Amino acid sequence: MIFSNVIAQAKNRIAKRRRYNALVAEIQSLTPRDLSDMNGNRSEMLYQAYREIYG
Repeated sequence: MIFSNVIAQAKNRIAKRRRYNALVAEIQSLTPRDLSDMNGNRSEMLYQAYREIYG
């Protein structure tokens, strides 16, 4: 029982990390022009991605 909980938690952490890495890669791939068109701020987007995934 304990072992299965540890495995489930590890899988959950891995899934969160994969999702976060995908979001970061997408944000980092935006050009300054793309950010300007969206009135976006890269650091704010990264912060919001972190908050969305990890709370």
